[in-house]
Amino acid sequence: MSVLVHACCGPCLGGAAPELRRQHESLLLFWENPNIHPYLEYRARLESFHAMAEKLQLPVMHGTVDYGLGLFLRALNSEFGPARCAICYRIRLERTARRAHELGCEGFTTTLTISPYQNHEVICRVGAEVAAECSVPFVYHDLRPFFRGTHQAARENNLYKQKYCGCLFSEYDRYQHDPKFALPECLDDPHES
Repeated sequence: MSVLVHACCGPCLGGAAPELRRQHESLLLFWENPNIHPYLEYRARLESFHAMAEKLQLPVMHGTVDYGLGLFLRALNSEFGPARCAICYRIRLERTARRAHELGCEGFTTTLTISPYQNHEVICRVGAEVAAECSVPFVYHDLRPFFRGTHQAARENNLYKQKYCGCLFSEYDRYQHDPKFALPECLDDPHES
């Protein structure tokens, strides 16, 4: 039996694959990431995922391949603060769990757990919830010790390496306090009139 692996991008897949292969007899890859924005970011990550999957010679399954801005924003229901991450994890892990159940997989997991920037506690909680709902085990792996492998995988395979988690809000969080990306000061203050 196999484990269905939700993959967020090519570099994370490349860093996680050696450990996941060591732990599981058979892996199937699953792309379901309607959270990634804007469109060109989504396309770059999808392409890097496919390139890494081909390099690893692992079978690929797709959930929603279309750019998912509407789906993601509807799911958030105006929750744009930190709680949005749990909603984001739920979208992706629930769809992964449903597909794993349909395929008769022994479980499902995610490459999200390779990142030290992701909230592992919330990933585990959401993974357990959707596992119970879908009757298929969530297999948690703390892949953070292999995070450096994501950079190596990107370099060795000429993969696109993202600069932020994926959603528009995480892009803003990433750059808002960086002086290089500060908005120019306006000479005219529209509030002074």
